[in-house]
Amino acid sequence: MDTRPIIDYFTHLQQRIVESLELVDGKNFLHDGWQRPEGGGGLSCVIEEGHVFERGGVNFSHVTGDRLPQSASANRPELAGRSFEAAGVSLVLHPRNPHAPTVHMNVRCFIAAKPGETPVWWFGGGMDLTPYYGHDEDAIHFHRTCQQALASHGAELYPRFKRWCDEYFYLKHRQEPRGIGGIFFDDYNTAGFEQSFAMVKSVGDNFLNAYLPILQRRKDTPYGERERDFQAYRRGRYVEFNLVFDRGTLFGLQSGGRTESILMSLPPTVKWRYDWHPEPGSAEAKLYSDYLIGRDWLG
Repeated sequence: MDTRPIIDYFTHLQQRIVESLELVDGKNFLHDGWQRPEGGGGLSCVIEEGHVFERGGVNFSHVTGDRLPQSASANRPELAGRSFEAAGVSLVLHPRNPHAPTVHMNVRCFIAAKPGETPVWWFGGGMDLTPYYGHDEDAIHFHRTCQQALASHGAELYPRFKRWCDEYFYLKHRQEPRGIGGIFFDDYNTAGFEQSFAMVKSVGDNFLNAYLPILQRRKDTPYGERERDFQAYRRGRYVEFNLVFDRGTLFGLQSGGRTESILMSLPPTVKWRYDWHPEPGSAEAKLYSDYLIGRDWLG
């Protein structure tokens, strides 16, 4: 299977996103190329202590291996032991301003091969938003853009992928969502290769449309120590999900990926408290009552 069009798309997507984010922040991303002894490598583009982003990373990776990691075959046990090729772009952005939400986006392709058999391929990805102080217009815009990105590939995809996102980015031990969701899909190949790839490209191409208007609205909102403190507390949930549940993190670590690039997704400043609850009626309490509830934002 010729993966060159996929690799070309992913590398150009990374470049486009980084250039757009540099215009917003005013500080350049560090470009850090890396190689993997087992096969392949990638480019990590990272910003820390920027004018807008406290930390952010836009990573491209293209790795190969003789044996598919357990995290990648957990839902497809019949593929265990196959060789693999995996490529994708993954990003997480943590703005400094507590009123500007954290965002995650990922698009990826997997190919599992076995001598004498047809390669098995699938795509995965999505994007989701994690606000600390919720705004209906932000949530509606983000979900509407996700819906529009999928619309030409089937009206059933947005509700299906939205539900999948709500179920995936859920902290079972906390019994709460990580954020206000978006879309998520994995093991996707039902539309055939060309149409599946086209759908993935539409998701990647619409990320900036989904996030930048929200960031521009919130990045200069006044805030104080109370808001920063709550942001750090809620970032703890982000850390818990990425280290306990996230399949991408597990795959990267199990496949021998570059640890610094994999853990780039973690926020730089985080707090945990024992059995803390927001003050009733506060803006912090509103996040729980109005936003972390799996709402139908387009209904």
